[in-house]
Amino acid sequence: MTALAGIAIAPPALAAPVDTATDGFLTGLTEPHLAVSFAFVAGSAIFVLTTAVFYRMELRNWRAREAGMRAELAELSSAHDRAEILIGAESQIVVSWESRDAQPRIEGDPTTLGTGIGGRRILAFGSWLGAADASAIEAALQRLRERGEAFRMTLKTNAGRFIDAEGRALGGRAILRLRDVTGERAELMKIKREFARMHGELERLRTVLDSVDQPVWLRDGDGKLAWANAAYLAAVEAESVEDARGRKVELLDSAARAQAAKQREAGKRFAARTAAIVIGKRRMLDVTETPSPGGAAGVAIDVSEVEQLRTDLNREMEAHVRTLDQLPTAVAIFDASQHLTFHNTAYRQLWGLDQPFLDSSPADNEILDRLRGMRKLPEQADFRSWKADVLSAYRSIEPRETWWHLPDGRTLRVVANPSPNGGLTYLFDDVSDHIKLESRFNALLRVQGETLDTLAEGVAVFGSDGRLRLSNQAFARLWRLPEALTTDNPHLDAVIAHCQQNVPAEEPWAEIRAAVAGGADGRTGFALRMERKDGIVLDCAGQPLPDGAMLLTFIDVTASVNVERALTEKNDALERAAQLRDEFVHHVSYELRSPLTTIIGFTQLLSDETVGALNERQREYAGHIMRSSGALLAIINDILDLASIDTGSLELEPGEIDIRETIDAAVRGLEDRIAESDLHLDITVDDTIGSFTGDGKRIRQVLFNLISNAIGFSEAGGRIRVSAQRRDDEIVFSVADQGQGMPEHVAARVFERFESHTGGTTHRGVGLGLSIVRSFVELHGGHVKLESSPGTGTTVTCVFPADGPRRLAAE
Repeated sequence: MTALAGIAIAPPALAAPVDTATDGFLTGLTEPHLAVSFAFVAGSAIFVLTTAVFYRMELRNWRAREAGMRAELAELSSAHDRAEILIGAESQIVVSWESRDAQPRIEGDPTTLGTGIGGRRILAFGSWLGAADASAIEAALQRLRERGEAFRMTLKTNAGRFIDAEGRALGGRAILRLRDVTGERAELMKIKREFARMHGELERLRTVLDSVDQPVWLRDGDGKLAWANAAYLAAVEAESVEDARGRKVELLDSAARAQAAKQREAGKRFAARTAAIVIGKRRMLDVTETPSPGGAAGVAIDVSEVEQLRTDLNREMEAHVRTLDQLPTAVAIFDASQHLTFHNTAYRQLWGLDQPFLDSSPADNEILDRLRGMRKLPEQADFRSWKADVLSAYRSIEPRETWWHLPDGRTLRVVANPSPNGGLTYLFDDVSDHIKLESRFNALLRVQGETLDTLAEGVAVFGSDGRLRLSNQAFARLWRLPEALTTDNPHLDAVIAHCQQNVPAEEPWAEIRAAVAGGADGRTGFALRMERKDGIVLDCAGQPLPDGAMLLTFIDVTASVNVERALTEKNDALERAAQLRDEFVHHVSYELRSPLTTIIGFTQLLSDETVGALNERQREYAGHIMRSSGALLAIINDILDLASIDTGSLELEPGEIDIRETIDAAVRGLEDRIAESDLHLDITVDDTIGSFTGDGKRIRQVLFNLISNAIGFSEAGGRIRVSAQRRDDEIVFSVADQGQGMPEHVAARVFERFESHTGGTTHRGVGLGLSIVRSFVELHGGHVKLESSPGTGTTVTCVFPADGPRRLAAE
């Protein structure tokens, strides 16, 4: 600074030479190097001068600032002293944190809070505060240091003192102030704390009341609505208590509110069941309103469903009463005091008690005493002990069943069933008929068992579960079953396993198993035959029973099977013999027919005298040969026809048959025999009888055989009647003679082949005529009837269907 000052003063000292040599100076400026030097000196002088001026100005400013800062420092020191005095004047400490990770700075004496803990241990809140308070202030401090959230709370130490804790962010620092609260302030803090607790409880209570479904309300001293829960507001359809008061809507009607106000003024509790409109619907409510200081508190419980259930229960009880009155079982219900509360009609009729007596709700012991006087109870030597035992059922927890044998011979099954409310329900069943039926049933079972044991057939009954229910001795004897197997109700498989030792074949047992073990649809009757290894043959039959069981019977048919086998063999032999006979007859008939045809032909030539004249005796002999050959040919034709019928190769040739012409044609072939036998023939045919469908040739053959048979059994001078008539849809031919007739046993066999009976006449035949008649008539679908008795002659009737043979009609 001194050098600069000297430089600043130097210019006035040089001024004189410059002034005295102005001209020389100006002249010197014309030289270049002198001009540059002068300019440099002048600029330096100006710079120094300017710098000095600014320095002086800044110096004054710094001195002013220093003075202000000294004054501010003095003021801060004074404030710090005052703050320490204030902090020290009150029992409190201040804890500050300059940053989140900085160490805390504690000001004040921690021991003044009465915790007995000093230094930084004051921040270990759990050591001198309760667990709840310690957790609360630690959480609040964390939020203050992390997010700058201020807080204020009241803490209670373990020693019972109250501490006011206040935290806030100030100047980028987190500051916690802990202050001891004593005296009136402590009392105030206690009151505030208690108020906060009660306020919280009140809010929780209101929350709980808002969550219930029952309307709850408070009234003030004037009876006006002071508060209501959400259910009440919903019931009256109000948005808030103020809305309900403003619109003057109430849950209860005026009569109920007036009665509640009257009870409230008298300091009494109001309780009633009343109807109310809840959310637009009529409901039944149980309302209770209790007086309280400054008003009343009320609650309403919706009992509409309870009322409906009670109505339904009463209706159900009435239905049960009507049902119990229809039961044959006597029912009596007694309450906990052992008095009659209900009885049905069967109970009154069982004991014959008066209705007024029962309606008076008599005690159980009174009823027992009256029944004993009427001699309707079981006879007891010690009635008092017996009655005490009966009444002890009231103290029982399990139903008790006893049997009463009454003097009139009836037997009662008595069930005493304790009720949950301490009463008792009696059930009296008259089981006299049941016992009689059971006795009869047991006797019937014994009779059935004895009957089955006397049977020769083996009988076994298997239940729907496949187990043996019943069997007789014959069953065990046939299959050699041990006694233990039949008495233990064995399963079907066990019985089959034992029986298969005698009948190893699986097929019959499989069928029996399917019938016994099958379902309801599979249980069907069956019959089969099985042969044991020892040669015994058994017929097994199964029949399902109504209860789902299966009855099996086993019959020893060995003897009948042997007889059947013998008969079968004999029948086969007879059939073979008949077949041989038919074959022989058929063969012989054909073998005889060829030469017989030749004989007839040559005899015809001789009779016609085409080869020469014959004398009278030769003509007679030729005639006998022709008649005998014709008869023999007829017999052979009959045999061939029967053989054809037996083989089924004979076929009818149906056509329209004129009935009158057919009879005449049959008669023309027998005119010579009729004349020789001196017989009279009467033909009775209606002119309008017309025709019918049939084989004309076979019909003529039928009539020929019948008339020929009648001629053979008629005596000279006798009469033969031939008639035909239409009856409904049938044509009836009848041939009757006046011969000797035949007994019944002969008439029953005349239609059999080769059955010939002379009956004392000269008629001889091979017994084929009537057999052929019956065969031809039956081929036409008709039938033959013969009526004859000794001395009255014989009548043969043939009935033909008018529409032709049935077989041909079907075709």
